[in-house]
Amino acid sequence: MASLSTNAFHPLEPTDFSQDSKKVIDFIADYYKNIEKYPVLSQVKPGYLKPQFPDTAPYSPESLEDILKDIDASIIPGLTHWQSPNFFAYFQANASTAGFLGEMLCSGFNVVNFGWITSPAATELETLVMDWMAKMLELPPPFMSSGNGGGVLHSSTCEAIVCTLAAARDKVLTKNGHEAITKLVVYSSDQTHSSLQKGVKLVGIPPTNVRCLPTAFPEGFSLSPLTLEAAIRKDIKSGFIPLYLCGTVGTTACGAVDPVGKLGKVARKYNLWFHIDAAYAGSACICPEFRHYLDGVELADSFSMNPHKWFLTNMDCCCLWVQNPDSLIESLSTKPEYLRNGATDTLNVIDYKDWQIALSRRFIALKLWVVIRRHGLATLRFHIRSDVKLASYFESLVAKDSRFEVVLPRKFALVCFRLKAGKNKAHNENLNQRLNKKLLQGVNESGNAFMTHAVVGGVYFIRCAVGSTLTEERHVEGLWKLIQDKATKVLLNATY
Repeated sequence: MASLSTNAFHPLEPTDFSQDSKKVIDFIADYYKNIEKYPVLSQVKPGYLKPQFPDTAPYSPESLEDILKDIDASIIPGLTHWQSPNFFAYFQANASTAGFLGEMLCSGFNVVNFGWITSPAATELETLVMDWMAKMLELPPPFMSSGNGGGVLHSSTCEAIVCTLAAARDKVLTKNGHEAITKLVVYSSDQTHSSLQKGVKLVGIPPTNVRCLPTAFPEGFSLSPLTLEAAIRKDIKSGFIPLYLCGTVGTTACGAVDPVGKLGKVARKYNLWFHIDAAYAGSACICPEFRHYLDGVELADSFSMNPHKWFLTNMDCCCLWVQNPDSLIESLSTKPEYLRNGATDTLNVIDYKDWQIALSRRFIALKLWVVIRRHGLATLRFHIRSDVKLASYFESLVAKDSRFEVVLPRKFALVCFRLKAGKNKAHNENLNQRLNKKLLQGVNESGNAFMTHAVVGGVYFIRCAVGSTLTEERHVEGLWKLIQDKATKVLLNATY
């Protein structure tokens, strides 16, 4: 332990590093061993933490043992346990031993990888691992480094969207003048993730210029190319400039998949930047049976997916590929004198700082590289298929209980279901919402499971997203029993 009483301060002494790291690893291992003992959704009240600690930082060093005791007593109760096998909310952020080891190596080396010269291995491994991922997804050659395209690792989909929006914006404004920014229009479906709307704000395009186009049940809540083209024509007639289209493979609310190929043709026809957001479902596309959802990806300008969701790669890790990296570089690059160096001046190396928002960046590629090497393509496919199988099993359990219905056909490992409100359509949806809210509240407040809801096409339903690394068949069965028990109570107390 570091001490101010010594003549020298050694905050990174190898022996202490080894001993303390082992203690933390043992602490985390015990956490995973006991994770099912904790309520999945934290039960604390707002402001719970402040009374448990002093209101000023300690003046003298404290022991790691005391710190870990406080984490156990005060921090863990305030966690919602994303790695719990009973976590079925949002989309998973699944982890793995390989992902953790990769994160340890990334943090341990702690290199700042903004240019090739700052750590050549970090840059070149990123290029390599992004090409590996592209080949696993069967992306066309123009997205790979050998095909004049390439990939870059970001922290989140939001960052990927901001960068591609900025590139698309600057390309158009260079031709039309910067005052034309108020005329730029961005298109998506009403199921597209809110990251797009945040990105639009960040790049200075008026939020009123986002067209969230309506979707419907018959099309599986995917974006219709006819609806898109009609909106584009209307905007052109009104003097607007169509700029950017965001398609989705696996929407957050219900797992909907937009018709990539058909949308791509419309985007090409009207010269829009076409981005595909496959943050959740992109991982599944390493399996041949799901790859068809990416058919037409060759028409996209950019494509992103998040290994930190379903690819056993601990937070954070977002893959973004572009067919024309120069479009990113021209928009995001800065060249101050203090960053000049011989390698960059040769123009033969990649400086990934020019492909992202921030200057500084972590060695995320090392983490993804370790995950891929430790598991291999065959095991990663097995992992995806296992989760899909568990989701299919849950879907079958729902279908067998006449009190429930599956709202939409399952896609990937997301099941959308609800407790049926009754046969009277006149007040059905209102009652449905009340009953299912109570059901979801009862499940989540039990501490034994955690799910979330969505509203699509005016219908409120509950989402069961299978995918936590530790989830087994027994957890799915336990969830269903809990749901059935809570549903019985909700229906007994229902006021029709």
